[in-house]
Amino acid sequence: MEFSSKLIEKAVNEMSQLPGIGKRTALRLVLHLLKQPKEQTSFLSQALINMREDIKFCENCHNISDTKVCEICANVLRNHETICIVEDIRDVMAIENTGQYKGIYHVLGGKISPIEGVGPNQLNISSLVDKVKSGKVVEIIFALSSTMEGDTTNFYIYKQIAGSGIVVSTIARGIAVGDELEYADEITLGRSILHRVPFEKTFKNN
Repeated sequence: MEFSSKLIEKAVNEMSQLPGIGKRTALRLVLHLLKQPKEQTSFLSQALINMREDIKFCENCHNISDTKVCEICANVLRNHETICIVEDIRDVMAIENTGQYKGIYHVLGGKISPIEGVGPNQLNISSLVDKVKSGKVVEIIFALSSTMEGDTTNFYIYKQIAGSGIVVSTIARGIAVGDELEYADEITLGRSILHRVPFEKTFKNN
C-alpha cells in the first residue's frame, strides 16, 4: 500500500496493530479522523492516554478499575461469599450484562497453556487460594471457556483448594464446547450461571 504522506502511513501502521484491523480498515479510520475537527481527535487521544496511565487493577479481584477496589467488590449488596472465576475482564462484562449474577469475581488473567508457555505461576491463582483459605468463601463458580486449556485450569485450581469444604461448581454447558464466554448470548450465559452444576460431575462422568 503506497502512501503520499509519511504521517498518514505511520498512523495507519499503528492503527493496524489493533485486533481485527487490517491496513485498509486502518486507512479508512485514519482518513475519517482526518476529516473530523482537530479537537475531536484530541479528545480521543487524551482518552487513550488517560486510560493507559490511570487505569488500575482491583487489589481484590484483579478486575480493571478506576480505584484500588472496583465497584463490584466495593458494593456491599453483592454476595461476597460467592466468587465467579473468569479468564479476563471481558468475561466479567459478559456475565454482568446478563443481570443474573450477584456475587463477586476473581480474574485469573488467562488460562494455563503449556503450548503458549503460560503456567499457574503466571496467573492470579495464589491470591484465589488465599481467599478460600480465609474461610470467608462459601462457593466458587468456574466460568472459564469450555476449552482444553479452560478445563485444565479449572482442574488445577480445584486440586489446590481440595479439602476446603466449600461448594465448587461450574457454569452449565449451555455454552458450546470450545466457545469463548464473551461471545455467548446473554440469555444462554445467564441460564448457564443460574443452572450451574457441581464441578465434580464434569470429570467423574468422563
